[in-house]
Amino acid sequence: MNRAETAGTTLQAAKVGALIRARRHSLRMTLQTLGDSSGVSIGYLSQVERDQASPSLSTLAAIARALEVGVDYFIAAPSTQDALTRAGERMRFSVNDSPIAYERLHSDFPGSVLSAFLITIAPGYRSETANHEGEEIIYVLEGDLTLHIEDEMTVVSQGDSLHFRGNRSHSWSNETDSDVRLMWSGTLTMFRTNQDGSAFQTNRGSGSDAES
Repeated sequence: MNRAETAGTTLQAAKVGALIRARRHSLRMTLQTLGDSSGVSIGYLSQVERDQASPSLSTLAAIARALEVGVDYFIAAPSTQDALTRAGERMRFSVNDSPIAYERLHSDFPGSVLSAFLITIAPGYRSETANHEGEEIIYVLEGDLTLHIEDEMTVVSQGDSLHFRGNRSHSWSNETDSDVRLMWSGTLTMFRTNQDGSAFQTNRGSGSDAES
């Protein structure tokens, strides 16, 4: 059985700490080595491994890359037979019961470079600071998102969009009392299916990551 099952819009919570620790041990890596390779602090990695912190997809992707696996090693992704996704039928998932929920919009085909998600952010959520290769664009559907890019703070409201390079240190938060819903897209590979349609393929040595 997959680590998370596709079940309509039921939210699937993936516990990643034990999987990260087991993979790290299998590679005989210390936390220091993993931190150096992923760019994630040792203290934060320790919290993630104990399921005391909920990494964003971009941070999880950096960890996965350092561990020579894809993000789908930790989170099940639905197989993509075509490019159409329907409202109410997409898999919704979170990481470590995080108050941020994701719905995958993109599909995979040879040469594709975009990843895209509908993201719902509960009140009070604050992401860790991330930076990575590629670029991102967000479009806010509901609510007010507070976005920090390096030393600048911007509130992105309903109908607003923002496009930026992922290598600029960034984080986001919901400082309001209501959910924030947005569409995020970026040139950050998250899930890649193999030729037989399986969503569980690890790409050793090919680094790719996704959003804060």
